[in-house]
Amino acid sequence: MTAAATPAQTVLSGAFVTLRPLAVADAAMTFRWRHDDRARYLNKAAPTVADQARWIAARPPAEYNFIIELKDGAPIGMVALLEIDAANRRAEAGRFLIGEAQAARGVPAAVEAMKLVYELAFDTLGLERIHGLIGADNHLMLKWQLFLGMKEEGRLRRHYFKDGGFIDAIALGLLASDYRAVARPRMLGLIAAGRPARAAQ
Repeated sequence: MTAAATPAQTVLSGAFVTLRPLAVADAAMTFRWRHDDRARYLNKAAPTVADQARWIAARPPAEYNFIIELKDGAPIGMVALLEIDAANRRAEAGRFLIGEAQAARGVPAAVEAMKLVYELAFDTLGLERIHGLIGADNHLMLKWQLFLGMKEEGRLRRHYFKDGGFIDAIALGLLASDYRAVARPRMLGLIAAGRPARAAQ
């Protein structure tokens, strides 16, 4: 990626995955992912494929919305960097979903995708802070993000209405210093650990 690339032109490449821009042509695929049980912790999905296509087309031009692809071109998920505030040098990381869990099995796809997003945020865009909200019932994602270096910064009580009741949201944040001292080394370690397993397939 070059510094002049717009979000719609940005492609990020790693050893195991490539992040390419989300397109309207991805509507049916992402609609299927968003209606799978794995997406139950995300915000409410579009009710039809046509609505999903309209949602994709309406994404603000300043957002980075990516499809995660394996190196053979197989799409397996999505992730985004949004709400970018250049003045305060912060953004939100979100819309993270591995939609093809079987295809991603044995590949450190999730961690490398997150690493590429963090490199975009901190190394390319020069941001100071990444933040996000995770539902308090999403225990695995909370555990994973905390291991990767995010810090719990607060709790928004009864923030989401889900399955007939309210749940809290956990506010997480990652500073540039946390990224360089904790998140990046841990991510590199996980990616390196995935290389022998991948090579043996």
